[in-house]
Amino acid sequence: MTRSDSHPASPARMSGILLHPTSFPSRFGIGDLGPQARDFVDFLAETGQRLWQVLPLGPTGFGNSPYMCYSALAGNPLLISPERLRDRGLLNEADFDGIPAFASDRVHFDQVAPYKMGLLEKACENFKNYANDEQKQQFTAFCESKAYWLEDYALFMALKQTSGGASWHTWEVAIAWRKPDALEDCRQRLTAEIFHQKYLQYEFFHQWSDLKQYANAKGIEIIGDIPIYVAHDSADVWANPENFCLDTETGEPALMAGVPPDYFSATGQLWGNPVYNWDHLQQSNFHWWVGRFRAMLDYVDLIRIDHFRGFEAYWAVKQGEETALDGEWVQAPGKEFFEVLREQLGRLPILAEDLGVITPEVEALRDQFEFPGMKVLQFAFGSDPENPFLPFNYPHRCVVYTGTHDNDTTVGWFNQLSDYEKGNLWHYLGSFSPDGIQWDLIRLALSSVASLAIIPLQDILGLGTEARMNFPSTAEGNWQWRYHDDALHGELHDRLKNLTRLFGRAPGQ
Repeated sequence: MTRSDSHPASPARMSGILLHPTSFPSRFGIGDLGPQARDFVDFLAETGQRLWQVLPLGPTGFGNSPYMCYSALAGNPLLISPERLRDRGLLNEADFDGIPAFASDRVHFDQVAPYKMGLLEKACENFKNYANDEQKQQFTAFCESKAYWLEDYALFMALKQTSGGASWHTWEVAIAWRKPDALEDCRQRLTAEIFHQKYLQYEFFHQWSDLKQYANAKGIEIIGDIPIYVAHDSADVWANPENFCLDTETGEPALMAGVPPDYFSATGQLWGNPVYNWDHLQQSNFHWWVGRFRAMLDYVDLIRIDHFRGFEAYWAVKQGEETALDGEWVQAPGKEFFEVLREQLGRLPILAEDLGVITPEVEALRDQFEFPGMKVLQFAFGSDPENPFLPFNYPHRCVVYTGTHDNDTTVGWFNQLSDYEKGNLWHYLGSFSPDGIQWDLIRLALSSVASLAIIPLQDILGLGTEARMNFPSTAEGNWQWRYHDDALHGELHDRLKNLTRLFGRAPGQ
């Protein structure tokens, strides 16, 4: 009898790994959707994992943050595998002669992007010149199925390319504010550039869809990530300005998103994204938001909503402020939105990132729709027994992490931990494992009553602060970590597999 059979009211117990595709090994300087991605899926399946969590997959802008993309719906071309293009005859092995000596443990985006985009341009030309009728039909069908966002995105990126990367609100006024005649003129002038952008999206989604099917066939579900906000300099804001609080003269955000002072920053976090014009969105029956969720559920199985609390109330900071200190909480129609979303999409496979300043109202919104919230073990040992991050306080319906992409690795965290917190942790555990503090926390996560447990790969590998993915409130030097090709070796493989099975999270349990 499985656990779900014996406890029908309890969610199924599952575990998985948090890893962004840029972190895969690859000879091209950045992880991609090629053979190493399938090797990782094999590792997940062999160790009894059933979940793979990724960060947002969109095309990144300044700072290379997956949380600040040029589109909420497009894919990042840098994730396209040149080897898979070679296998389809769009590149050949000779095109890879003279690959630069890229670092194996970091992504140096300024070096990687020019080289890799050169390969993708060559593949695009080959496709344009040599694609057969079936391939052309597939491309046309893709463009038609995604037209509701792809047309605007491709034009936006073509304009951005020809403007030297300038933000849309600084473009010629008629183009910035989307005057029909000006846009038609741009479409005629930029035909080749628009085709190139559509081709990149075609290849990204072709490769991602194949990888997702491979993962699903092995019993692995993919957790995607929806940042609640989109970048100001994005196709989403340019194409749908009425959905956002913008200065109608300059196009700049009239109200900026962020959070008040918190664990990560004494002055809060000022993200700079424009906040939503929720009145307009509600009048349109949340059409844009529903489309965003529907599109994402085409290519992931579950969705983590980053900054979920913003659907109940959001922190709004007026234009011109340099920190998030002088903002205010504004109510959002989260209940009405999720009711519409459920009505149109059915069951909502959503995980709520409910960290930060969480009120009873936010918890009520989360619980009304039965969204699992997040528990982070690194937050558990600095206070008293009522700390909600201590495992004995967990509800079944939650997802526990040792740490997230915004935290230090567990080894790095422990090395900087205060004596007080170390003492609390030691007493909680009873002793420290000779295998390393990371395995103590992995064991705590897997053994907890939380229905879902997600472990960053850096913790499974026992890496320190050098492998941290992100330092919140810093603009540069993030999102770079990669693991080595031989990292997922036998000892780690067997230990993770045994613990997963021991704590009832493997398939069939």
